[in-house]
Amino acid sequence: MIETPYLLFLGDAPDQLAAKVAQGICDWRPDNAVGQFRMDGCKADLGLTDMTLAEAKAAGARTLVIGVANRGGVISQAWKKVLVAALEEGFDLASGLHSLLRDEPDLVAVAAATGQSLHDVRVPEVKYPIADGRKRRGKRCLAVGTDCSVGKMYTALAIGREMQARGMKASFRPTGQTGILITGDGVPLDAVVADFMAGSIEWLTPDNDPDHWDLIEGQGSLFHVSYSGVTLALIHGGQPDALILSHEPTRTHMRGLPGYALPSLEDLRDMSLALARVANPDCQVVAVSVNTKAMSEDEAIAYIAETEARMGLPVTDPFRFGAGKLVDALAAI
Repeated sequence: MIETPYLLFLGDAPDQLAAKVAQGICDWRPDNAVGQFRMDGCKADLGLTDMTLAEAKAAGARTLVIGVANRGGVISQAWKKVLVAALEEGFDLASGLHSLLRDEPDLVAVAAATGQSLHDVRVPEVKYPIADGRKRRGKRCLAVGTDCSVGKMYTALAIGREMQARGMKASFRPTGQTGILITGDGVPLDAVVADFMAGSIEWLTPDNDPDHWDLIEGQGSLFHVSYSGVTLALIHGGQPDALILSHEPTRTHMRGLPGYALPSLEDLRDMSLALARVANPDCQVVAVSVNTKAMSEDEAIAYIAETEARMGLPVTDPFRFGAGKLVDALAAI
């Protein structure tokens, strides 16, 4: 178990989106976030108190969580001085990066000397099956995006919170590092061997009550040439009954791919639904979730109204305006 509360390490994140792991914890588990640690040049800010290691320790923080999601998921050498000092100060370390803490000899040596723990959450701990496509009881919803990091996890979490407030049966099913750090379990999908990715999602979303919703955390995008594989594994392994389209309207290009424009919501709808119906012929696209963080409220409201009229689907920003529309759409199928 990872000891809470956390000091969220933003390192030298080049922008706010690069700190999405820390942002997710801050937004969805604020009681676990004591403060933030930023290095010189960091351009991300969670609005938490900036703390030294000693200040955070005095405030009760138990674990330094690497809250940065960089391209390739590497442990930067520039961070090492802070990570070593954190262990010496009495912090455990937790990371969801592809580069593992346990593979860094200097961190392993200091952890052993100080009696602190290293937690790598992006390591599969289950022998997952190969997917067999068997239809499972219960209902499943998956958010699919026009790009990476457009709000698919926030959509699922917001729906889950609204469903539980209504007394509906619902479970958030994490598939990435941030979701796992928020809830404490899940499948680190992009670290699963390719042949077992779809099977891991079948394992994550087993038979359930007919009126129970599994809200599967989306990953990647079918249109992102770097990360489309995880999206397809979620679509086929999850066998969703409902798809929710996720979009960030102010993006000028795909995340990390300046030569690639984002697809339209119509293209996302058509491609996602065709692929989803391979595993579940009854799948429906039921709504659109829009990340309007970079827009004013008036701009967001106007964009939502225009998109509803164009798409003929309920549209909202579930984090900003609540997930009521999305839950209504799911409850209707």
